[in-house]
Amino acid sequence: MTTEMTGPTTTEPAELTTTELAPPTTTERLPPVCPVAPPVRDWPALDLEGTEFDPVLAALMREGPVTRIRLPFGEGWAWLATRYEDVRTVTNDPRFSRTEVTRRQVTRLAPHFQPRPGSLAWADQPDHNRLRKPIAGAFTVGAMKRLRPRAQEILDELVDGVVRDGPPADLIGRVLEPFPIAVVSEVMGVPDADRERVHAWTRQIISTSGGAEAADRAKQGLYGWITETVRARAGSPGDDVYALLGGAVARGEIAEEEAVGLAGPLQIGGEAVTHNCGQMLYLMLTRPELLARLRDPAVGRGPVLDELLRWIPHRSTVGLARIALEDVELGDGTRIAAGDPVYVSYLAANRDPAVFPGPDRIVPDREPNPHLAFGNGPHYCTGAVLARLQTELLVGTLLDRLPGLRLALPPEDVEWRRRTMIRGPRTLPVAWWDGAGLRPEATP
Repeated sequence: MTTEMTGPTTTEPAELTTTELAPPTTTERLPPVCPVAPPVRDWPALDLEGTEFDPVLAALMREGPVTRIRLPFGEGWAWLATRYEDVRTVTNDPRFSRTEVTRRQVTRLAPHFQPRPGSLAWADQPDHNRLRKPIAGAFTVGAMKRLRPRAQEILDELVDGVVRDGPPADLIGRVLEPFPIAVVSEVMGVPDADRERVHAWTRQIISTSGGAEAADRAKQGLYGWITETVRARAGSPGDDVYALLGGAVARGEIAEEEAVGLAGPLQIGGEAVTHNCGQMLYLMLTRPELLARLRDPAVGRGPVLDELLRWIPHRSTVGLARIALEDVELGDGTRIAAGDPVYVSYLAANRDPAVFPGPDRIVPDREPNPHLAFGNGPHYCTGAVLARLQTELLVGTLLDRLPGLRLALPPEDVEWRRRTMIRGPRTLPVAWWDGAGLRPEATP
């Protein structure tokens, strides 16, 4: 149902083009000069090359810590918070509601808006904790430690195939895509007999090929299977997600449709790992000093991976909105009126010079590094520990097992995903020294 948007009324200037919002030389912000509501800026979803920072976002950050934007779909405009402290405030303050967004139209990136009951993404407290509680045990640090040997085994089998076939190889198709899908199936408790079709549905949903209709058919198949599986696992012992959800439904803690809404995003959740690691590996293979730092046995890889998580522009525009339930004033004095939609940019917060000196540089041993790559507040990523585990294993195993790893084509020829919310290379062809005469210093 469409509801009228509330908020300050202003006379908006003529729309600015992307060119007019040209990227500044730095993402450092200027202080606000007046209390008047900022103009509404159109923010298209640009198809950006490589790891380029979105020039529209950079311009908005320079314009002020709190601006107003209009995205390609939905209705009206929304506030955008880009300063680190404001982002933390909005994402951790119960006066900003995710649930309220499901009751109205707001400006958004996605052309279709179909929130599912039970989705953690749209839940406010106390429902958020009620929904998250049944599955929390599957994503603890202890659970991930127990998972690690099996995850390494899955990864080794994939890399064995790459080594056996020899260079060149597309790391996305051969390793970075199938590995998270398989590991998530372990955590979820997908039976061996069902994994092939579940993986096929998942690949279609996250793929850029096939179009919207193919993705919708895959979603229908996957969510139908999830519904059947939750019902079948109602009395099953075990600590996998489907057993936990089946038990929670049987005990009346959550509804069946809520269990299905919880499971779907988790089952598809490997997409971020695939494309984040794709960006990380691209950076490693195009910056020799970064690769040398990661190969140094005298220092750990953890700080470098954290810095890359902070730095990589992992998504287009912004994620999900919130609605102000009452008037709220942010740190710079901007008044957000009750009913106003608000977005935050974690990408911008991770480039805030007040928190990260030299924010546009990759500093491998940055300390401290309180980045917000996994979000903040109640909606902090459920699978953050799992994502870290997979990232660590992927980077470490590929660097250790593929000596002389390098791109198999010039960096400018790497293909990147188009018309997508999650950014990353579509393919990542690589070569390495395989003991058959190919040397790492050889040119493509």
